[in-house]
Amino acid sequence: MKYDILQIIGAALMVGFAQGAIRLLIDHDSTGLLGWLGGGFALTLAAHGALVAVGVLLTGWSHTRAKALGRRG
Repeated sequence: MKYDILQIIGAALMVGFAQGAIRLLIDHDSTGLLGWLGGGFALTLAAHGALVAVGVLLTGWSHTRAKALGRRG
């Protein structure tokens, strides 16, 4: 159950921040959830990319762990 929850959290991170990165690329002033960060367009886009990568890694890792326990096919 723990790995299922981690996989959901990772997928939500990935989808949410990928959407934010795409929105930021289209409208440079739309910083979304990371508006408090400051630092301009480049830093905000890099933070979105890093959080997407964290989501991908968390989702993949939790899926692999669940599969090792025999919970995935």
